[in-house]
Amino acid sequence: MPEFILEIGSVEHQRTFNALDGFTRGYIEALFFTDEEQLCDDSDGAREMPSVVFNMATMESRFEGGNSFGFSDLAADTLESIIRDCESFQRDNAALLDSAYERDNYDSEQAGRDYWYTRNGHGCGYWDRAQLENDSDEYESLTAEMVAASKSGDNAAWNAACAKRSALKDQSLGEQLSKAARACGGRDSYVGSDGKVYL
Repeated sequence: MPEFILEIGSVEHQRTFNALDGFTRGYIEALFFTDEEQLCDDSDGAREMPSVVFNMATMESRFEGGNSFGFSDLAADTLESIIRDCESFQRDNAALLDSAYERDNYDSEQAGRDYWYTRNGHGCGYWDRAQLENDSDEYESLTAEMVAASKSGDNAAWNAACAKRSALKDQSLGEQLSKAARACGGRDSYVGSDGKVYL
């Protein structure tokens, strides 16, 4: 699948974006990745959906032309709000995030993306990351019990193992972070009359 590349804008915008912590950069990338179609809906006077250019050598895609939205289109007060929101979530969930970052192939930018995805009800997020699942021996053993019970047709054993495994999953990093993100409520993006993106 082609990689989404967020349009940043001028050199000054690039410096501002690069100065943000990884979590906040990931959050902003996810905002534009998931809301590009909504932001470009021309039914209410916004810009038309841009065409996509795909580079086979790098396996990356970019929106073509000046009719897409990117970092430089964020309203200044929206960027400030995003920064405060991301700082607050990271501060309030520091222990969980530190544990997540100790897992293989999980970093602060992915955590920021997952914060946006989870709090806005997208089809992926903290709860969906294999890196954040409970990786205990007990969890694996319960999974094996479920498979064995399914093969033997023992519904009572399958239900018992499933209930125990579900309780363990509720304790996983992914579920704990998901609960924290959902508690923050969703955010909707829109284009103001000034052509800037707001939340």
